[in-house]
Amino acid sequence: MALPNPLGMIENNIQVPKSLQDITRIADNEINPEWLGLTEHDRDVIWKAVKDLYRTGAYPALSICIRRHGEILLNRSIGHAKGNGPGEVGLEKVVATPDTPFCLFSASKAITAMLIHLLEERSQINLMNPVSFYVPEFAAHGKKHITVQQILSHRAGIASFKNINPEVLFNHDEIMQLIYDAEPTDVHGRELAYHALTGGYVLGELVNRITGESIAEFMRKNVQEPMGMRNFNYGAQDDRYPEIATNYLTGFPVVFPVKQFIKRVLGADLATAIELSNDPRFYQQVIPAGNITATAEECSRFFQCLLSGGEHEGKRIFQPVTIERAVREVNATELDRTLLVPMRYSAGMMLGNYPIGLFGPAAPKAYGHIGLTNNFCWADPERMTSVSLLTSGNPVVGTHVLRLVMLLTTISRRCKKVFRQ
Repeated sequence: MALPNPLGMIENNIQVPKSLQDITRIADNEINPEWLGLTEHDRDVIWKAVKDLYRTGAYPALSICIRRHGEILLNRSIGHAKGNGPGEVGLEKVVATPDTPFCLFSASKAITAMLIHLLEERSQINLMNPVSFYVPEFAAHGKKHITVQQILSHRAGIASFKNINPEVLFNHDEIMQLIYDAEPTDVHGRELAYHALTGGYVLGELVNRITGESIAEFMRKNVQEPMGMRNFNYGAQDDRYPEIATNYLTGFPVVFPVKQFIKRVLGADLATAIELSNDPRFYQQVIPAGNITATAEECSRFFQCLLSGGEHEGKRIFQPVTIERAVREVNATELDRTLLVPMRYSAGMMLGNYPIGLFGPAAPKAYGHIGLTNNFCWADPERMTSVSLLTSGNPVVGTHVLRLVMLLTTISRRCKKVFRQ
């Protein structure tokens, strides 16, 4: 459905059904909110904010899972995983469910980072060592002293690919050679600049060189299977690919200067990036910074594990000190030269802020990551919540923004702080 705005631009959004009942699915594992320090009204208010966000038309499918004190408060979905994208006519519409996997895009980074921290926990890597200590080829063109920590905290000086053919994403060896051949813009860690894809490939190569197995296999053995995840890995098996929610470009048209900005960050324009994200070959690759597939519940489960000190159902996934290191602030709020907005990072996580940040108001202890601006996965120790909001629409600018901010604000206000750290 095309929606005009005061500037005369038209939003490329979906046709929203008048009634949401037929396209809403509620999992059977939600528990009484009163057991979690909330009321039924609190949950209803949060759910209304979710429905209001869907009604903007920016998201063909939307799935959300919220845990509080380790128990599921909300686990629901709205919309269609396939068949109801902007302008789609005559296609079979597949209703999304809480079991529908989505591509996490850059929210994958936080999970990839935790695998590196797990290697440090096992004394297999030292984050202060140069990357070239483990991957000698990385030393070329002045990168000899860039550390693993600098990669994790977006200070390695290799923030983006320039003028590459997007098809290179399907050739691991070629993309690694591009990274080896890259000349850093800064080698001292003074330049904060978000690494959209490059850093993830370096981290994946580190896991491979150190363990002798792919990062996907390392994930399977150490996180996915121990935590009972059906999905939650890089890409997807061929038989699972049809289950993944299709991604769509929605919102206002991406025009100058935003179009050029996105191309600088991603190495491709947004429409091309989204088209590639629906290509079966995209899910046959390991793209550590951007192609984990998972359900909202699985993402919430993972961040709940971090919130619980690294335990899941009696199984030790991470040591508590590993999580403390992973979420510790590396830089106070500082201008990110790639994103051009003030950011706080740990070694792998985006951090919340005060009075308002990525994960809602008054959440300075929150940690997690966003993916392509519309996927949000985080944990908040002060509220004892782990939240995952996954969507299949990818608007940059649109009328959805206010409703998205309202949803994040509603979650923060209704899930009141339990204690202050």
